[in-house]
Amino acid sequence: MDKGKKETVLELSNVSFSYGENLVLDDATFKVERGDFAGMIGPNGAGKTTLVKLIFGLLALDRGSIRLFGTDVGKFKEWQRIGYVPQKATSFDQNFPATVFEVASMGRFPKAGLMRQLSREDYMAVEKALGVVGMLELRNSRIGDLSGGQQQRVFIARALAAEPELLILDEPTVGVDAEAQHSFYSLLRQLNRELGMTLLLISHDVGMVAKNVNKLVCVNIKVTFHDISKGINKADLSCAYPAGMELVPHHHDRAVK
Repeated sequence: MDKGKKETVLELSNVSFSYGENLVLDDATFKVERGDFAGMIGPNGAGKTTLVKLIFGLLALDRGSIRLFGTDVGKFKEWQRIGYVPQKATSFDQNFPATVFEVASMGRFPKAGLMRQLSREDYMAVEKALGVVGMLELRNSRIGDLSGGQQQRVFIARALAAEPELLILDEPTVGVDAEAQHSFYSLLRQLNRELGMTLLLISHDVGMVAKNVNKLVCVNIKVTFHDISKGINKADLSCAYPAGMELVPHHHDRAVK
C-alpha cells in the first residue's frame, strides 16, 4: 500500500437488499478508512440496522459486495478486529447479577474462549479498557446500580477489551440523559483522536453526529456519502430525511451553513 494512502477498513460496493418484495437498501456504496470517525444517520425503517447486519454477515446480500480490511465479508474470519456496542435499552437486563469488571471481561471471550479462564494478559486488557472509559474505580460495582451513561461506558469497555481496530456503535445514547450524552461523545472523540480508533456511529442525533464525525453516511433505502472533514451544510444533514422536514440545530464546532 502507498505510504500516503489510508487503509480501507470497511467498503460497501453497490449493495442492495430486500426482505421479500420490500426493498430496504438500494445500491449502497461507501467506505470507511483507518482513523475515520464516520456517522450514519437516517429515519426509522431507513435500513440502518439492516446495513449493520449485512456488515456482520448476518444477512446475505442480494447484490454487491462488502469487504472488511480488504476481505470479502463471506470469507472474513477475524471478527475480534471489530467491536460492537448495541443500544443499551435492547441489549441489557438491569437485574443482571454481574459486576462492571465481569461485564467488561466478556469482551475477551473471542480471544480467550468461553471455557478458558482469563489470563493475566486478559485481565490487563480489561483493566486498560475500563481505565480508558473512566470506569476502573467502579470495577466491583454491580452493573445494574450504575447510571445509564456509566453503563454505556462499561459496554464500550467490553468492546474495547477485545482490542478492536474498528468500533461500530448502534444508537448508543438511546435512553441516556443529555449530560451523559455529551460526556459520551467526548469519550468517542478521545478514542478516535487520541487512540486512533476507527469509529462508525449509527445515530438519530443529527446535530451531535455532525459535530463529531469526518464522514457522513445518509441512509434512506438509497445511501448518500459525504466527506465533511472541511465542513458541512444543511443539505448534507437532510439528505436522508423527507423533503420539508425541519432539522433542529445544535451547537457545533463546525458551522452548519
